Formats: sequence, C-alpha cells, structure tokens
Amino acid sequence: MSVRVAVIGVGYLGQQHARIYSELKDAELICVVDKDRDKAAEVAYRFGCRADTDYTSIIKDVDAVSIVVPTSLHHRIAMDFLRHNIDILVEKPITSTVKEAGELIAEAKKKGLILQVGHLERFNAGVSLLAKAINEPRFIEAKRLSPFLQRGSDVDVTLDLMIHDIDIILSLVRSEIKSIKAVGSRVITKNIDVAHAWIEFKNGCVAQAVASRLSKDKLREIKVFQNDAFISLDYQKQELVFHRKARNGTVRVETKSPEKKEPLKEELMAFLRCVRSRQRPVASGYEGREALRVALKVSEVVRNGSNA
Repeated sequence: MSVRVAVIGVGYLGQQHARIYSELKDAELICVVDKDRDKAAEVAYRFGCRADTDYTSIIKDVDAVSIVVPTSLHHRIAMDFLRHNIDILVEKPITSTVKEAGELIAEAKKKGLILQVGHLERFNAGVSLLAKAINEPRFIEAKRLSPFLQRGSDVDVTLDLMIHDIDIILSLVRSEIKSIKAVGSRVITKNIDVAHAWIEFKNGCVAQAVASRLSKDKLREIKVFQNDAFISLDYQKQELVFHRKARNGTVRVETKSPEKKEPLKEELMAFLRCVRSRQRPVASGYEGREALRVALKVSEVVRNGSNA
C-alpha cells in the first residue's frame, strides 16, 4: 500500500523531494505546500498533485511529510504534524536550537512516530563503503566548499554545509568530544560564511572540518587516517581511494567506485521503509540533535573567539 506523502516547502530542494516521491511506486504524492501560491501550483502541475499554501489543511490527508522550509520554521511545522500523528522527514539542521530538537524527539517518542533528519550524506554510496573500511580512525580531514548561493545563507555555514561532515565524523568516530577549536568569519552575509573547526575526541581521534560558501569551485571530500592506511572519499563522484602500507614499505593505492545512486532518492526510500516498518531511521532525531549541538558549538567558538 502506498504511503500518502506531502512536501512542505518547494524551493530548490523541496522540488527534488516532490519529483522523487512522484516517481516512487510506494509513495502517493498528495500535495505540495508553499506560501508562494504560484510556485506551489507550478510544482503541483509538474508532478501531478494538488497545491496549497496552508500545510494545516492537508493534515488529515497524509501519512508522512517532508519538511523543506527555512530552519527557523522547522520546529513549529514539525511539531504540528507530530501532534497529529504524522511521520516526518525534516531537512537538516533539525531545528534552530538543541532545546527545540529535544522537544521534537520527545514528541515523536511519545507518539511512536518516525522522525528522520535530512542528513543526505548518510545515503551516499561512497559513505557506506567508507564506514565499512574504517576500524579505528586517528585523524579525519573534511572539506566542503561551495560558490555563494542565496539559499542556505539564512544560517551559519556551520549549519548549512559543515553539519553534513560533522554528522559523518560523529558516525565514524563514536566517542565523546573532548574539545572544540574553531575560527571563521562573516564576509558576505550577516552569518558566518567560512569556518575551520578542530574537534578532539576522548578516544584520541582528531577531526578537522572546513566549510565555505565563498569558494570558486564546489568541493566535497573527506579523508580518514588510521593505522597503516588512509582513505579519501569524493562525495560528488562517490569514489574512494585507498592508500595502504604494503609489506615492502611502499604505499599501495586502490580506487573503488560503488554503484552510483542518487542520495536523495535513497534517503526518501529509506524514510518510506521506516514509515512502513516502524524502524528507527539511520539519521533519526537523536543523530540530528547531536550534529546540531556540535555545529552550534563551532559557531559559538567562532563568535566568541575561545575554545570549548
């Protein structure tokens, strides 16, 4: 039986959610909602569903929703759907504050509902292969650079871009954080546009994350160093390069390219599986809250100029 879904917010990313839902056999796209009536109507026409400007009008018609609106609206809209027993996928960051994230988690737990957070890189085929190859990471280096785009500039680059890598780093290291050092700056917007963070974990691993929305070129990569080997992943190519110490003391290089898949499609398919099976999402509210907690701490350190 198809899951009846709606997409709340049809900016660039919301339109991709709508497109994929309209293509999936186990989803029935009921409606797209946006405060811009003309945009909602255009997207609805394109993907064969109805349009609305008020998300509360569709609550009785859906089983699950994707919430793809500005971060400041996540908590209110997500809470409205949870209170009406609707499963939700909310784009990252989960909310604006850790307190708000905790409230969504508590409500979803109380109602036995699915709360998934849109940490897209979790569904990158390269990340899946990377996770299987990691045993005891000692140092991680992540870079996420983008040319300036208006979308996402309503929040710090730590919440717009770096949070993706923070989430992956936390999933790989699995240790409590000992300290955070960070530098960064506002340049074009009123928010932090470029940031460098150093995260030291209690198990001894250190991670460096760099994020900028002022780059000439787009770059998405992560390198993980462990005993006798390091592995680099190009998120965009979904390609891994393994550098391993050989018996003769040289370095053996091997490239692996898993079958490429569209991460957003994989993410939405996983969400629908969770809705049907009632299984806990890979990127649940808990993971979303922890990534948010660290990203906010990085922003705080940048603004205050002190370590945490």
